[in-house]
Amino acid sequence: LGCYQRRSHRLIMDSVFALLFLCVTVTYVICSPGPLEDVVIDRYDVPRVCPREVQTGDFVRYHYNGTFTDGKKFDSSHERGAPFSGQVGLGRLITGLDRGVQGMCVNERRKVTVPPHLAYGSVGAGDVIPPDTVLVFDVVLLDIWNSEDKVQTRTLSKPETCKRFVEATDFVRYHYNGTLLNGVPFDSSHSRNGTYDTYVGMGYLIKGMDEGLIGMCVGETRTIIIPPFLAYEEKGYGTVIPSQATLVFEVLLVDLFNPKDDIVVDVKEVPETCTRKTVVGDYIRYHYNGTFQDGSIFDTSYQRNSTYNTYIGMGYVIAGMDKALQGVCIGEKRRVVLPPHMAYGEKGTGIIPGSAVLVFDIQVIDFHNPKDPIEVQVTHKPKECNLTSEVDDLIQYRYNCSLMDGTLLYSSDHYEKAPITTLGANKVIEGLDEGLRGMCVGERRVVIVPPHLGHGENGAKGVPSSAVLHFELELLDLQKGVPDGYMFVWLGDSPEPLFPAMDLNKDLAVPLEEFTAFIHLQVAEGTGRLRPGMDADGIIKDMFNNQDRNRDGKIVPEELKLKVEEDFDKARHEEL
Repeated sequence: LGCYQRRSHRLIMDSVFALLFLCVTVTYVICSPGPLEDVVIDRYDVPRVCPREVQTGDFVRYHYNGTFTDGKKFDSSHERGAPFSGQVGLGRLITGLDRGVQGMCVNERRKVTVPPHLAYGSVGAGDVIPPDTVLVFDVVLLDIWNSEDKVQTRTLSKPETCKRFVEATDFVRYHYNGTLLNGVPFDSSHSRNGTYDTYVGMGYLIKGMDEGLIGMCVGETRTIIIPPFLAYEEKGYGTVIPSQATLVFEVLLVDLFNPKDDIVVDVKEVPETCTRKTVVGDYIRYHYNGTFQDGSIFDTSYQRNSTYNTYIGMGYVIAGMDKALQGVCIGEKRRVVLPPHMAYGEKGTGIIPGSAVLVFDIQVIDFHNPKDPIEVQVTHKPKECNLTSEVDDLIQYRYNCSLMDGTLLYSSDHYEKAPITTLGANKVIEGLDEGLRGMCVGERRVVIVPPHLGHGENGAKGVPSSAVLHFELELLDLQKGVPDGYMFVWLGDSPEPLFPAMDLNKDLAVPLEEFTAFIHLQVAEGTGRLRPGMDADGIIKDMFNNQDRNRDGKIVPEELKLKVEEDFDKARHEEL
């Protein structure tokens, strides 16, 4: 039961003092019969939280229904569709209502009963309100502000670290929910699924928002309360923001940069040894995670299990990344922050919104230059190293092949027997063939093979495209070879004359058995060499058949003479 009655002989006291005598309950009655001398207030719906109450000098906006004591309605702002706006305590309202709204909270509902002498008195108001009429106003307060008000900000959440704060001339992207002071929403960027993007402190925003964004961090959420004179003032905005409305924004700062920003590089990890750093023109393979400044991820190479491969400083990637990839080592990890003008600009692309700052966490896998030769590092060499491998030699070797990040691709240890190959015979990739040359048995070395001397842009089974390969090699065996196209070579001058040397029993005829014995003797004495890796007797038989022109099973002196008219291809196989 809300009862408040003033005695006739008491002086009129201000409304704040009057409210000290106010009782609130679910019904309303006049405590005693007789004429009202002051307003009677029934606060029948009061918000639990009331950060501010109406005071003299405040501006208010409220809706009301005005009735007589019999319930007959004489006026309603609801029916007009426009709330009342005015200043309190300065005689701009009827005295009773001026007193009746003091101490109200936004969203409070109260019934104010006004006696005639504090309303329209003995004169009344035209045909609407008769003389000496008690008026009853059902009021709901929508807004309250003062000309001395300033923008109010309250941080709701903030990242643990904040290296940069919004300043004037910065460009920001933010989400917001906008409501009137009584909680009625008027706009939301979330419902449009797009941030609001603008410059700060340059007149692109209402003054209060320009002020309210200053000092925010990316990822921070804050409430910004803007009085009408720093918002849309008397004009309002369309049908959603009324005249003289206080605005409340809940803002989440998504992005922040300045048009003068350069890329920001934060080196996270550098290998202990870095013999070379990338330069313009190099080709690089790297993994990355791409996020926005709020930490939300937009792309990652790890999920695709495939590196991003590109040339550096040649315009194949966005300008900021082109710059960020210069001066890195193999195995280096770094975080780079790219402002929009060095990324995808105002338009964005695909999943990248316009004016978005991009953050890349990069791990460099390898890089090379298309002009790079192989790199050879000898890790062990025997004290005696008189015989070294060269083209046409038959070698046996042990190897481990890895990517530059240490990922093992394949190894000779996975097989029962180490591989055997002939150097220069295109049996292995070019870079490995070259890296195996000049080795002596027992020597170990590391060989770095660039892609153009390895498996190239297409890669191979188990080998990524454009991969630099890291070989650990050990030469196990070496058999000196013979030139391509030959089965046997003399290591010095051949016997002269040749036939008597072949004719071991001096009967002027050399059968296969005698020819075989002669060749084995030359190999044993080191004066001749058979092609290694092949069946020696098979090679000797082929050599014999080349000389046995009449196919009678023996070689005679005349058959050793080369016929000038025979074609070159045939002559080049007649090693003897």
